[in-house]
Amino acid sequence: MAVPLALKIRAKKIGVLLLDARLSAGRTMKECAEAVGVTGHRIGTFERGENSPSLPELESIAFFLEVPLNTFWDAEALTSQKTFDASGIHSAITIRQRIIAAKLRMARLEAEIPKSEICEALGITTGVLRAYEHGERPIPLPELELLVRIYSLSMDDFRDQTGPAGRWSFEQQNIQQYLTLSPELQSFIAKPVNTPYLELAMKLSEMSADHLRAVAEGLLDITL
Repeated sequence: MAVPLALKIRAKKIGVLLLDARLSAGRTMKECAEAVGVTGHRIGTFERGENSPSLPELESIAFFLEVPLNTFWDAEALTSQKTFDASGIHSAITIRQRIIAAKLRMARLEAEIPKSEICEALGITTGVLRAYEHGERPIPLPELELLVRIYSLSMDDFRDQTGPAGRWSFEQQNIQQYLTLSPELQSFIAKPVNTPYLELAMKLSEMSADHLRAVAEGLLDITL
C-alpha cells in the first residue's frame, strides 16, 4: 500500500528538523545514535525522511540535543529561526552608539567634570572624547566601563532594552530566573489554569504598600 503523500512530506519535514537540530547542537550522527540506543543508519534514515522516529525516540533525541520537543511540531528549521537581517542589526548598532553617546555626554555635564579630566583618565584627546559623545566613534568597552565608574552609574544604564539583542538577552535572563525556581513553582507557572493567579500577583506587585494594606484590611472585614 502506497504511503500517502502528506505523510511522506511530513517525514521529510521531521528529517530536516532533526538534521538541523543535530547540527545546531554540534553533535555527530554517531553520538546521537549512541545516546538514543539506535544505529547510526537509523538516525540517517530519520534525517533523510526515509523513516520517521517513534514518539519515544523523538523524545529521547530532543532530550539529548537539548531542544524543546515542540520544535518538531513546527514547520521551520532551527537555523532559519536563528537568521536575522544583517542590515537591521547594523542600523541598530549605529542607533545604540548614539544613545550611549548622548547618555555619556549628559552624565558628564551633570557631574560637572571637565573634559580634560575625562581625557586624562582615559588617555585620549579631546577630539576622541567629542567623537565618543556625539556617536561618531564607537566607545571601546573598557573605556565605557571606566566612564561608568567615574560617573557613578551602572552598566545596566547602558544596556540595550528594546533592540533585538536586548530583547533576546532579557528573554534569556527570564528563562534563567525561571529555571532557578523550585519544580513546584515551575509547574504552577506552566499551567494555563493558573494564569489568573499570576496576573493577580502582577497587579498586587504594582500596588503601593498603603494600597495593599487597605486591600488586606478590607478582606479581613469581609471574613470576620
